[in-house]
Amino acid sequence: MPPPPASGGPMADGLRLAAGMFTVWPAGLPRTDRVTAGWAMTLAPLIGLPLGLAGAAVMAVAGPLVSPLLAAALALGTLAVLTRGLHLDGLADLADGLGSGKPAEQALDIMKRSDIGPFGVMTLLFTVLLQAAAAAEAGPASLVVACVTGRLAVTWACVAGVPTARPEGLGAMVAGTVRPIAAITATAATAAAALLLGLPLGHPLIFPMAVGAGLCAAWALRAHATRRLGGITGDVLGALVETATAAALIVCAAAA
Repeated sequence: MPPPPASGGPMADGLRLAAGMFTVWPAGLPRTDRVTAGWAMTLAPLIGLPLGLAGAAVMAVAGPLVSPLLAAALALGTLAVLTRGLHLDGLADLADGLGSGKPAEQALDIMKRSDIGPFGVMTLLFTVLLQAAAAAEAGPASLVVACVTGRLAVTWACVAGVPTARPEGLGAMVAGTVRPIAAITATAATAAAALLLGLPLGHPLIFPMAVGAGLCAAWALRAHATRRLGGITGDVLGALVETATAAALIVCAAAA
């Protein structure tokens, strides 16, 4: 007997699926199709908002008690817990696959392994160090912008025309499920929210610039990964989240 269909409608189910993909919160959906997956990828930036607020809250509370760098590290640790470290794991796996210099099929096999190689370790250390140092310099609000930007990068990675590297897995489920107009709308909403967030801080244009920088960095990585691997995978999406987050934080820090 087939499982009962998801009952909240495609958009509501997509939001639940996005929460299950990007946080520790279980999706609780009996089944998932590409329509629901498309909504999940479109609404992914919304999931970045509570994550960013949680990280910013930790940073704001810890700030008066410890150094800014330690407060930022605690905030990033909180985000890792809330996301089960999946994006960091994807970043390390992609670094190992691309760093191996192997053809696409062999590189994908390396990415599927449970261990982390030297390229993955170096990339993780460098990326987390950059994120922590930049967040410490830029302040708690930058984490909100960066977390939303990281998930917006996933939205763009799933627009129509971006292939999947494997016939199965997360990449195959979400590749090409987002309409370009939906990605543009999500980007415009994110940029507008970033502008409003920056107004009280006296530099309203910096946060939208950070969003743009994060998307550009993610686009470059996605293009390279697609050339090398033939398309996107779940690991590629995780790497895009962390790359866009880092780039956005660096721009925020440069203007602090």
